[in-house]
Amino acid sequence: MRISALQPGWSFLFPFTQWLPNIKRNDLRDDLIAALTGAIVVLPQGVAFATIAGMPPEYGLYAGMVPAIIAALFGSSRHLVSGPTTAASVVLFSSLSIYATPGSADYVTLALTLTFMVGVFELVLGLARMGALVNFISHSVVIGFTAGAAVLIAAKQLKYFFGLEMDSGGHLHEIAFNFARHVPEINPWVTAIALITLLSGIAFKRWLPRIPYMIAAMLIGTLVSVLLNYLFGQDTTHISTVGALPATLPPLSAPDLTLQHIKDLAPTALAVTLFALTEAVSIGRSLAARGGYRINGNQEFIGQGLSNIAGSFFSGYVATGSFNRSGLNYQSGAKTPLAAVFAALMLMAIVLLVAPYAAFLPKAAMAGILFLVAWGLIDFKEIGHVLKSSKRESAVLLVTMLSAVFLELEFAIFAGVLLSLVLYLERVSKPNIVTRVPDPRLYKHAFSSDPDLPECKQLKIIRIDGSLFFGSVNHLQEQFDRIRATYPEKKHLAIIASGINFVDLQGGHALVEEAQRRRDAGGRLYLINVKERLWDALERSGDLEVIGDRNIFQSKNAAIHAIYQKLDKSVCADCQHHIFQECDSKP
Repeated sequence: MRISALQPGWSFLFPFTQWLPNIKRNDLRDDLIAALTGAIVVLPQGVAFATIAGMPPEYGLYAGMVPAIIAALFGSSRHLVSGPTTAASVVLFSSLSIYATPGSADYVTLALTLTFMVGVFELVLGLARMGALVNFISHSVVIGFTAGAAVLIAAKQLKYFFGLEMDSGGHLHEIAFNFARHVPEINPWVTAIALITLLSGIAFKRWLPRIPYMIAAMLIGTLVSVLLNYLFGQDTTHISTVGALPATLPPLSAPDLTLQHIKDLAPTALAVTLFALTEAVSIGRSLAARGGYRINGNQEFIGQGLSNIAGSFFSGYVATGSFNRSGLNYQSGAKTPLAAVFAALMLMAIVLLVAPYAAFLPKAAMAGILFLVAWGLIDFKEIGHVLKSSKRESAVLLVTMLSAVFLELEFAIFAGVLLSLVLYLERVSKPNIVTRVPDPRLYKHAFSSDPDLPECKQLKIIRIDGSLFFGSVNHLQEQFDRIRATYPEKKHLAIIASGINFVDLQGGHALVEEAQRRRDAGGRLYLINVKERLWDALERSGDLEVIGDRNIFQSKNAAIHAIYQKLDKSVCADCQHHIFQECDSKP
């Protein structure tokens, strides 16, 4: 049966009906090839990320199955691949480990409940058309959080990298303290496997990039482990393994939506939602720009929400867009979202075939791979660029990163977002105000901000760049007071309003107050180059009538000509500067 496209107004319910009927035979072939690569790569990643999250290893694979299919069908990106990610896994572990023992049945139930809550938050935001929400999370927050999470990933793997029996929970300084106490207990056999895996991954990534470095490193580490156990015996090496994975498809599951669980997990769910949506939409936009198409942020919210809701019933923990797998999907030649669907289906088949062999996979090899993952998450180039370019963004990056390392991860997200908004509001609350003077050196005496040019003795001309709203009113009034105190003889004030895009009631009231003060002092307030939006806002509030429509001009020449007629000519008689062209025609 042929699938027909829905009407545009209902397409958000079944977006796949818009592209599925247009798929060609060549597209299917390219999608299948890309899917095979993606299915192979997600195998070690899923196990690794589940280890980070404190979940049984198979749950990392389950998170890359049903959620990936739902996200591909109900999202808007052609190349975005959803599944378990490093950031979501770290937040999951740090948030849930205080309520239950990682890997236990209670812990898994909490993870599924959190996944369902995140999915509901994402779906509600998407249906409410809040796709622009991610624009308020700055790039510096994402970089800082990812770098902080990378440090924690490496720290939490120290026990497996060196074969230690130690507590790897808590913050960075606690893990470092515990590690220092257990240094004499380092297992050289385990450490050797971890180092060999780590170095193998680096070598493959650098010199043989066509071969998936994670899979190659994992195989080498496993073979070395088997060889050491064969030569020296398990009783000597004490090399622990991940254990056999169940060769089954994702079993049915259900979140436990008790009031206490909802209360405990709500802050974490909100933090994970913000970061997961930012990650997914950012990756989607990046790949869309390369592919020459656009994505719908609201539709991505809906797709991500449905994928996590479905995942919570199919044993998948929080899934979001994966940069590694999405980038690989694009580079492998995927043409449509079917590539992600095929990859998930192939992963199911692969798990049924190779899951039992995980019994040979040493935890030390996983630790070595996760060291590589952690290192790759730290974007040293972008961090250096931010630190050199902007003090504000540097503050956001450092606060987010340090909060992630030394405080709770979900708090780090909130802290970074809050600081970004505070700095943004602080910046927009102080609109730029500059003095403008006709410059005789420029064509038609165009206005200039050269401080060496003389000003009119009776008229002060300024330009305001920024919106006049309740947050900027105080700064605006302070500048008006400073101008009146510094230039008491200049009773007339002209504002070039071409840079004012918006004014609210308080902003309009500030202009009215200044107009009344100028009128009481024998002068006037003038507005020049008023935009239609500003004009309409002042007219609706009644402020235009108080300022006086005769004091509002749409061109500088008309404004200067009219204002000049209102100046005190006795003052003009003693002026030698001839600021305006009209001054040349004075008696």
